[in-house]
Amino acid sequence: MKLETLHQLNAERVARRPVILVTDTANGEQRLVKAKDFAADPLRAELAKQLRMGKSGMVEAGGKKLFLNVYAPTAKLVIIGAVHISQALAPLARALDYDVTVVDPRTAFASPERFPDVPLIAEWPDVALPPLNIDHYTAFVAVTHDPKIDDPALLHAFERDCFYIGALGSRKTHARRGERLRAQGAKESDIARIHAPIGLSIGAVSPSEIAVAIMAEITAVLRLPKEAKEAAA
Repeated sequence: MKLETLHQLNAERVARRPVILVTDTANGEQRLVKAKDFAADPLRAELAKQLRMGKSGMVEAGGKKLFLNVYAPTAKLVIIGAVHISQALAPLARALDYDVTVVDPRTAFASPERFPDVPLIAEWPDVALPPLNIDHYTAFVAVTHDPKIDDPALLHAFERDCFYIGALGSRKTHARRGERLRAQGAKESDIARIHAPIGLSIGAVSPSEIAVAIMAEITAVLRLPKEAKEAAA
């Protein structure tokens, strides 16, 4: 790899932007494709597929065998609410290699005893969230059922373009949530991005089952192609 290519690759990774190194296996020629250039690249379909899978792999295009080396940011999961569902969700997400943070200003809930080895921030969302550098590679879950905590957190998630935003509550609860968020300046397109009721519809009842449903939905949003997600909706 050329030194200039390495510098560019490292700069994109530090900025948490996906990048793919394309290598011609016949002659060793390489080129770096940055996220902003994916859509216009001749290999856009192959790039999109490998990035969605989060894996490097060999493809054939134009009579050439090319190795696509994928460098994707580590996905984050920010959980608003140190509740029973969160106690099941946090270790499950960590097992799937997410960087997990739990935010809840209620110190009776956000205790190390209830969340061993999970970063906890016992602050209100307006204080806790900005330093987390939430971005497009962040899944955001609001489960406190307390509008004073969930609503400002969701507004922050809209601003940061999280790839997944989910919130606990029935359809009736979510309708009321939508009214509150509109009153605070949220757009219809923002509210439409919220997965609520949260999680895939698998008949989940217990906190552990709901956690499985949530992670399954997050995985589907992250990994499935757009057309497959629309068909499943």
